[in-house]
Amino acid sequence: MSFLEKIVIQDFRNIELQELSFSPNVNCISGGNGEGKTNLLDAIWYMSMTKSAFAQSDTHNFRKGCSSFAISGLYRMDNGLQSRFSIGVGASGKQIRRDERLYERISEHIGILPIVMVSPADTALISESGEQRRRFANSVISQMDAGYLSAVQNYNRILMQRNRALKDAAADSGLLESFDLMLARDGAVIYGKRAEFARRLTPLVQKYYGRISGGREEVSIRYRSDLDRGPLEELLRDSRERDLVMHYTCTGVQRDEFVFTMNGMPLRQCGSQGQQKSFLVAVKFAQYEILRDSHDHPPMLLLDDLFDKLDMERVANLLEMVAGNDFGQIFITDSNKVRIKGILDRITAESRFYEAKGGAYAALDGD
Repeated sequence: MSFLEKIVIQDFRNIELQELSFSPNVNCISGGNGEGKTNLLDAIWYMSMTKSAFAQSDTHNFRKGCSSFAISGLYRMDNGLQSRFSIGVGASGKQIRRDERLYERISEHIGILPIVMVSPADTALISESGEQRRRFANSVISQMDAGYLSAVQNYNRILMQRNRALKDAAADSGLLESFDLMLARDGAVIYGKRAEFARRLTPLVQKYYGRISGGREEVSIRYRSDLDRGPLEELLRDSRERDLVMHYTCTGVQRDEFVFTMNGMPLRQCGSQGQQKSFLVAVKFAQYEILRDSHDHPPMLLLDDLFDKLDMERVANLLEMVAGNDFGQIFITDSNKVRIKGILDRITAESRFYEAKGGAYAALDGD
């Protein structure tokens, strides 16, 4: 497996300058709210995904009073060799290097360091719009399939151009037809990959939800798309008049939805807080298994405040899962130092333990 041996973080969120070493097994970070536990996990996530798990703009990641940040990580790769990855963001944009070689395209890096995060922010997958669920699917599939990532990037670019053209009262029909052909090409790739992803994800979510909850409820995921009705080129042609009236594209994979249900009812409406969190954890563990099988080694697993809002039975079931041999390097945060030490003792004897305070991380005894 690959794992993160050391990270150096400068001017990222509330972190001025920190250099930390990690266990290849379990790493725990305790501390109060706002002290920097989640910011450390976000820096690790950034090293894999080249963007924050939470902030929409990189300017929100700059430490107060700063106009740039840098993160570098030393990884032990799956082949046993070390590689250093570094990311710098500032006035000149974003640069990413592997062993001092600059990537020509940022997208080349996605999937090199597979990663999964479970976070309180995941509730947006249930409570907010379909865009959140499409973004989640994109982040998973892109770590396995560079062609999919390219198709999504191309589709979004052409969609913006088509929408601009639709705002023109004298929109050129030939131009719209050329946009339609390109959208249909990339849309077909996206539709096929998302459908395959949903087919793989659903039984795994059901398996993990059953293990967490004791099998008390039946959960399911259904992928729904305009392309269920036929090829996108035909759908766009049929929707042309409406699109011209509305001044935007009214059909396509940008409207795709992943429907979450429990006992046949929408999870958003019928699931308790504990049931919804258990479902979200099951989704992320299913994602973990899919990425592990795709890469032939386990991704890093970031568990941010995982045990909050779960009863002791569900916590015990989660610990049993995490303690298994299927997992690689794990990072866990918790505001309760006593609880996280107890959790750590149940998972593994080989670990590191840090306490966060004001964007600094002190190693505690027993690491």
